[in-house]
Amino acid sequence: MIPIMHDLLLDESEIQYEFVRAAGPGGQNVNKVATAVQLRFDVAGSPSLPEAVRQRLVRLAGKRLTGEGVLVIEARRFRTQEQNRQDALDRLVALLRRAAEPPKPRRPTKPTVASQERRLKSKRRRSEIKGARRAGTSDED
Repeated sequence: MIPIMHDLLLDESEIQYEFVRAAGPGGQNVNKVATAVQLRFDVAGSPSLPEAVRQRLVRLAGKRLTGEGVLVIEARRFRTQEQNRQDALDRLVALLRRAAEPPKPRRPTKPTVASQERRLKSKRRRSEIKGARRAGTSDED
């Protein structure tokens, strides 16, 4: 079990790893060894996630989420499989922690008296400008 939050645990069997060849530095190593990691986590079918966390995770995942609801995280920063696997897992846990935190409720604020006065003053000024345009024209049909 992977601890996400104090009340949220993720079963390791829900995560699949696929190792692929990575581009970039590494010399011959990069051509011979599949060090890059693709971590796959089925968000839609995971029994570990509460519905609220699942919905926030879908929104946070963005383009990393496939049409079937599978989250794909690619890690190719390091030259070893193990480091890349750990990097992908750390990124998944960080994403899940962000999704597990409920958003702070928005408290509507009142506009200040000064801001209301500024708004009304600019509306009066605009009205005077438009009124002056109207007064300058005449109906000559």
